Amino acid sequence: MDAQTTVQQLGEFGLVAEVSALVGGGGKVLIGPGDDAAHVAVRTGGYLVSTDLLVEDRHFRRDWSSAYEVGRKAAACNLSDIAAMGGVADALTVGLGVPGDLPAQWALDLARGVVDECKAVGAHLVGGDVTASESIVVSVTAIGEATRPVRRDGARPGDVVAFAGNLGLAGAGFAALSRGFRSPRAAVESHRVPAPPYAAGPQAAIAGATSMVDVSDGLLADVGHVATASDVAIDLDPALLPVAEPVATVAEALGLDPLTLVLTGGDDYALVATFPADADLPTGWTRIGAVAEGAGVTVAGEPWEGSPGHRHFA
Repeated sequence: MDAQTTVQQLGEFGLVAEVSALVGGGGKVLIGPGDDAAHVAVRTGGYLVSTDLLVEDRHFRRDWSSAYEVGRKAAACNLSDIAAMGGVADALTVGLGVPGDLPAQWALDLARGVVDECKAVGAHLVGGDVTASESIVVSVTAIGEATRPVRRDGARPGDVVAFAGNLGLAGAGFAALSRGFRSPRAAVESHRVPAPPYAAGPQAAIAGATSMVDVSDGLLADVGHVATASDVAIDLDPALLPVAEPVATVAEALGLDPLTLVLTGGDDYALVATFPADADLPTGWTRIGAVAEGAGVTVAGEPWEGSPGHRHFA
């Protein structure tokens, strides 16, 4: 295929054929792309299913991220959701809406990104769909399994709050890119391609986590979902919240508060969970707060005055 070939020239089925050629079978994939549905073997009695939507210029920009990076990020959003339930993803499907004049290579590079991110957990891209759209829209659905799914509504007074992964890095990267900077590299790359701690989810489930969520909209916002679902109060201790060096660098350069970046920056896809007070936290998990009776989320015992994080339609 010529590098200048557009999606319109290649056609729907031509693009599907090109993407299918990138996708390997094996593992739990019994029937991959090409049929009306994929067939995936399962271990347990229930599925975990999650869908996320990425829209151009809202969730990604082509002048900031390559197609390959967008593909990895799109996959990571969903793989992280499965991990946040204490599970492991087995399969992904991708729905792609693109303008007809988009270079077909862009779509193929996106598919390569999805495939490569799937390798981190042993999942497979098993199918999807493509249609014409005025802007690029990427919809990914992940299917996985968990021996003991961990929900958001299980936090109990007396539990400790802990996290695994990064906090504030992607938010710092977004802030830097928004001001025209391309560094610090660790922050910018974290915005382009997050690094969810996939293995930490199942490890937390084994360790007895009572609730869990991934940090997509911001630590305060997502911990707030746990507090609401569990009908408890959660207090975060700023003295226990790590501020990574790139976050501090961006905050100083742009006149921002580093703690605010850690508390409200989204797109890191860290995992936050609650554990019984006497539980041994798994390796990679760090205590950052506590659960009590009441409602809402506080920082050092005080309400947070600013925005808790990203909100759609706000």
